[in-house]
Amino acid sequence: MAFTGEQLERYSRHIILKEVGVKGQKKLCAAKVLIIGAGGLGAPAALYLAAAGVGTIGIVDADEVDLSNLQRQVIHTTPDIGKPKVDSAAETMEAINPDVTVKTYQEFVDSTNIMDLIADYDFVIDGVDNFPTKFLINDACVMAKKPFVHAGIIRFRGQLMTYVPGEGPCYRCVFKTMPPKDAVPTCKQAGVIGAMAGVIGCLEALEAIKYVCGIGELLTGKLLTFDALKGEFHTIKLPPADPDCAICSAHPTIHELIDYEQPECAEAQHGLS
Repeated sequence: MAFTGEQLERYSRHIILKEVGVKGQKKLCAAKVLIIGAGGLGAPAALYLAAAGVGTIGIVDADEVDLSNLQRQVIHTTPDIGKPKVDSAAETMEAINPDVTVKTYQEFVDSTNIMDLIADYDFVIDGVDNFPTKFLINDACVMAKKPFVHAGIIRFRGQLMTYVPGEGPCYRCVFKTMPPKDAVPTCKQAGVIGAMAGVIGCLEALEAIKYVCGIGELLTGKLLTFDALKGEFHTIKLPPADPDCAICSAHPTIHELIDYEQPECAEAQHGLS
C-alpha cells in the first residue's frame, strides 16, 4: 500500500521514529486488534489504537453508557448517556481517524462466542473488570494461540502483563484460580482514580502497537505494577510457564471453555480486577 499525502502527515510522528518508520506504520494499518470491554481500560486503549492507525479495531461490550462511567471512560461523553458503549466508542474512534475500520459487538463475552470473536484478530486486549471473564479470555487466547494483554485497576493501583504463545506464562500460570467471592472488591465497591484507567489502558495499547510493529520488549514473563500514590512503577519477573498449567502446558486438563462463576471460597494469590 502507498500512503496518501494526508496519511503521511497524519502518521508523520510515527514514521520519523526509526523503530517504526513507513514499514511499521504499514503493519499498523494492516493489523487487527480486538478490545474486550469499552470501559475504563478499553476506552483509552481504543482511542490510541485508532489514532495510531490500526486498520481494524473490534470492540466488544454489552453495556450502555451511564453517568458514572464518564469519570474514567474518556471515549464517551455526556450526550452519549444511554447509548450502547460500542456505538459511542465507534463514533469517537472514527471521528479521530476515518482511516480505521471499527467493528462493534454489543454482546456479553462467554464460552459460546469468544472463539468466534477473537478468530480474525491479531492481538486481544483484556479491558474487562471481572475475574471470570479474565480467565475466559486467557483460556480462549491460549487455545487459539492468540497473543493478548491483561490489565487490572483498583483504587490507585494498576497492573498488566502480556501473553504471547510460547513466550512465557499465561494469566492462569500466574494467578492459578479465581479469588473467593467478595475477597477482592470491584471498582464500583472500592473506587478507582479515573486517570489510573488512562495510564494502564494506554500501556495496553502500547503493548499491542509494539507487538504489531515487532519492536521493543513486551511484558511477556513480566508483571508491571503501578502505585499512583507513590508514583512508582515496578516490573516483576515472573516464573517460567507452569509445566502443570491447566491450559497452556503440554498436557492441559482444560479442553473446553468454561463460563466461570466467582467461587465462594478459595486460597490463592490474585491480581487486580
